[in-house]
Amino acid sequence: MTETRSTCPYCGVGCGVIIESLGDDITGVRGDPDHPANFGRLCTKGSTLHLTASSAVTRQTRLLYPMRRERRGEAPKRASWDSALDFASESFARIIREHGADAVGFYISGQLLTEDYYAFNKLAKGLIGTNNIDSNSRLCMSSAVAGYKQTLGADAPPACYDDVKHAQCLFIVGSNTAYAHPILFRRIEDAKAANPALKIIYCDPRRTDTAEIADLFLPLQPGTDVMLFNGMLHIMLWEGWIDPAYIAAHTSGFEALKATVRDCTPDLVAQTCGIRKDDLFAAARLFATSGATLSLYCQGLNQSSSGTAKNAALINLHLATAQIGKPGAGPFSLTGQPNAMGGREVGGMANLLSGHRDLSNAEHRAEVAALWGVPSVPEKPGKTAVEMFQAAADGEIKALWIACTNPAQSMPDQALVRRALARAELVIVQEAFATTATCEYADLLLPATTWGEKTGTVTNSERRISRVRPAVAAPGETRHDWSIAVDFARRLELLLPAPLGKAPANRLFDHPSAEALWNEHRELTRGRDLDITGMSYALLEQAPLQWPMKEGETAGKVRLYEDGIFPTPDGKARFVNTVYQPVAEPRESRYPFSLTTGRLRDQWHGMSRTGTLGRLFGHVAEPSVQMNVQDMARRLLKDGDLVHVTSRRGSIVVPVQASPEVGFSQAFMAMHWGSEYLGGQSSTGQPLAGVNALTTSAYCPSSKQPELKHAAVKILKAELPWSLLAMAWFDEGDALAAHEQLKALLTVFPFASCVPFSNNTPLAGGGQERTGVLFRAAGHEAPPPALLADLERILGLDGSYSLRYADKKKGQHRTVRLARHGDQAELSGFVLAGDTRAESWIATLLKEELPAQAYGRLLLLPGAKPPVAVQSRGKVVCSCLNVTDTAIDDYLALPGQGADSDEARLASLQGALKCGTSCGSCIPELKRRLRATATDTPAPPRSVIPIQQIA
Repeated sequence: MTETRSTCPYCGVGCGVIIESLGDDITGVRGDPDHPANFGRLCTKGSTLHLTASSAVTRQTRLLYPMRRERRGEAPKRASWDSALDFASESFARIIREHGADAVGFYISGQLLTEDYYAFNKLAKGLIGTNNIDSNSRLCMSSAVAGYKQTLGADAPPACYDDVKHAQCLFIVGSNTAYAHPILFRRIEDAKAANPALKIIYCDPRRTDTAEIADLFLPLQPGTDVMLFNGMLHIMLWEGWIDPAYIAAHTSGFEALKATVRDCTPDLVAQTCGIRKDDLFAAARLFATSGATLSLYCQGLNQSSSGTAKNAALINLHLATAQIGKPGAGPFSLTGQPNAMGGREVGGMANLLSGHRDLSNAEHRAEVAALWGVPSVPEKPGKTAVEMFQAAADGEIKALWIACTNPAQSMPDQALVRRALARAELVIVQEAFATTATCEYADLLLPATTWGEKTGTVTNSERRISRVRPAVAAPGETRHDWSIAVDFARRLELLLPAPLGKAPANRLFDHPSAEALWNEHRELTRGRDLDITGMSYALLEQAPLQWPMKEGETAGKVRLYEDGIFPTPDGKARFVNTVYQPVAEPRESRYPFSLTTGRLRDQWHGMSRTGTLGRLFGHVAEPSVQMNVQDMARRLLKDGDLVHVTSRRGSIVVPVQASPEVGFSQAFMAMHWGSEYLGGQSSTGQPLAGVNALTTSAYCPSSKQPELKHAAVKILKAELPWSLLAMAWFDEGDALAAHEQLKALLTVFPFASCVPFSNNTPLAGGGQERTGVLFRAAGHEAPPPALLADLERILGLDGSYSLRYADKKKGQHRTVRLARHGDQAELSGFVLAGDTRAESWIATLLKEELPAQAYGRLLLLPGAKPPVAVQSRGKVVCSCLNVTDTAIDDYLALPGQGADSDEARLASLQGALKCGTSCGSCIPELKRRLRATATDTPAPPRSVIPIQQIA
């Protein structure tokens, strides 16, 4: 057994992990107790990383060899690396010769390593001569970048994780931290337990799990954050809670802002934001008068048509109250991806240059050109993410190179994105997983390494650089992303005429290793705000390090601006005059709901990795749109009903679910549900494209980040009388392959979804984990029998051991299969078509592996009532240890359980059932259940502490 230190490939916390491997197989993972980001803790996603890297997953989902499509729509065929890269370089060279350098574009990823990012950035800007290189970080962090630069002068988060324990007030806004950054949330829980006087304010349109720890919850209306922050500053000015001395000595521009916030009266703010005036006053007082206030924020501020203004308005509050540059204080943007910071450091976006240089600055361009040894770098800003796909859809960009991201799932306005991918003359996809929606559009597929196989560095939210080390050899013919970019660049360099071929062959890309690329990047930071010339691979091998760390220094800087000097021409921070603007697409009579998107607790982005594990679907099993229960009642909707969710750009069909988290006239749907899992067919026969068929590509004018957090939609009941549910277990390593085959059926029905599921054997509990596939569909009428036969074949239900019932006239069909499992007969798969009322008990028989030998042909009886009572174990709450809501509620209902404090009851629950004792991601939900059973009353009011207690 070999152990290798690396990092987690999910959120921007940058958790350290120790990978256990045996030969070429990753066999286990645990948190690195010495890594300062997590000190050994991992969330549900991190603790299951080794399962996503198993040989079975690799065999079924990985792209292992170069593949090329001769014609669109055909299956790709295996190619050699030489032929693939020759084809790519010759095609790019031809397009550049015929149409110019700006006819090509690169769309890369915040999940690439810094060295990968650097190679692509140099390829585009240094060799080809185009700034058409952007990243999915544009969808994630660009508003935070613009906000920091406008106010503080540089893209540099001034705080660190350790500040959580020093804070006296935490202001969490636009971030469901409990789900999006679970390990940081564990720190918040620890800080609250150690300091009960710590006050936590939480602002969000939804009452998420993060609200469970809040002292004050502000359920503001979507998109009204700027009005909230300006209103808080209005009160601070009125009450004298600002710091005039700090403002005079260390800032500029305050007078213009004062004139704007003067009009943001408490009455106007309360009405606009949908909150109580008392709560607004309480938030302003806590923020301004606390000994140390730390703001934590993420996509709720960033993914907005006012994203930069939201970020700047929040930073205005910190500058006005001197809540910055000291322990426990500052505006702390939480990075959404593991290396969005590293990508920004190397300038890997359309408007950036290496080392935090500005593209518009001629001196900065000259510095980069000199260090690269090229005559110049292009000054014209490149196309940002949305602009790039708009240009491709318009025919302006002819070739797209997409690396380590899935725009056919994650970009807004999927109709436009897919039109762009279809129209582009050449689409190259560099990817680890062959199962993403974008792969279906690729002319050339290039197989890349992924977690556990890569080498390089990443930078987390607190400016900490960590080494990523490979634990196993690259499978198949996969290559590192930087290596693919460098090999392609060397070939392209020979084909480009002057002045595009700016250097002799192989000189511009003389990079034999990831370390060589990193060393060149390090030199480009010399003298900059992020100077890392004091670091080296050797030092990073010993421990992660924070920037800046200049040559000669032995440690990085923990927090910034402690001296009140900022990286601006006059050394002063700048107030930004933030004027409130409503969302780009307000609610109106035709589209009366505000749709918000966000994360699930146990899933990541488009689920190309987490979606390979049935156990990670235990907490949220299938796609749904959530609504307020009163909105549903007014529309005569009940849980599970299918609804059309329609925006100005597209429509999807999805089940509706009542949620106490969602406010009136609002709806929520997880960002993860793309066409890989949620299908359907429009009335015109066009396939539906998941949640981002609905979202708008309207973007912030400063950051160009799209408003993924809000779209105006209408929600109408879908009248689809014929329904189908099919489930089956599979032998080890076959479920994902079956899922891929079933994806072809997702576009046959008006509604369809397909997800894996698991028996959720606890990670530490022994036993054999099993994986199955669930396929659900609905239509206006029964499909042809051949389609059902195809479905049964994929699910392994077409053999002689299956029992069948069919009534063609009524459109009903039922197939079940019993199989020996251990010493008893169990249900191994079934199809219910037409009459699916028996779903609840038959699905329970299968998923919970209950004895089924007594049922026999009774499984074919129509109707909802089981012939023998079947008791479900309930919905999984604790994914690590497979503890369900039923078990938790039963334990809490035992005599005497309601008498103790919540802390004592939680400890008792954890001791008895072990839930919440592994990764801790389920603790907020456990606390909510504790409180509900203790009081037996409805949810607490929106303001969860009286204002007099705050005073």
